[in-house]
Amino acid sequence: MSDIEIRRPDHGDLEALMQFFRIVVTDTFAKEGLAHLQDDIEQEIESKIQYLNQDLETSGEQRYFLIALIAGNVVGTIEYGPLNPLILQTAGEGIKEVMEIGTVFVHPDYQGRGIGSLLLNVIWLSLLSRGYREFCLDSGYTIAQKIWKKKFGEPDHLLQNYWGEEVHHMIWRRSIDDISVVFRNIGG
Repeated sequence: MSDIEIRRPDHGDLEALMQFFRIVVTDTFAKEGLAHLQDDIEQEIESKIQYLNQDLETSGEQRYFLIALIAGNVVGTIEYGPLNPLILQTAGEGIKEVMEIGTVFVHPDYQGRGIGSLLLNVIWLSLLSRGYREFCLDSGYTIAQKIWKKKFGEPDHLLQNYWGEEVHHMIWRRSIDDISVVFRNIGG
């Protein structure tokens, strides 16, 4: 595989990122058996674009994105920012100063190659450099939940049947001090 560049996005990346979000979200919904939920797909894409715009408008103060590129093409994204309302409502007191890691997306053609793990490692270093010691992460996607359970163990909060019968929502809260930052060979 070619070299992977990890960097902050700029305004010149906006069009490519909007296309990237559309590809990944549409693919994710299809894999989850939710391709028929076009309004939800559009809402998810729009929320990611709004987060990206918050980052670009505030130079990373409200949201902080990183993008992964191979040969100049976006193959992954990750961001952190304020906790979403569901995490705030569920996780209780003492959580407002914790950041949420989100928009961990890898292009379908590059999934399973360690790009998401690489982005996580870099975002943890970014969080630490800004004084954050903990993070939350949540997911309602069953495929992503399997990945997060493998990486972080069982969730701290399980919202059973949140999205429908046997379709749960999971929330993890972890200390970065308990996470090993490991850079492995990312390959094809």
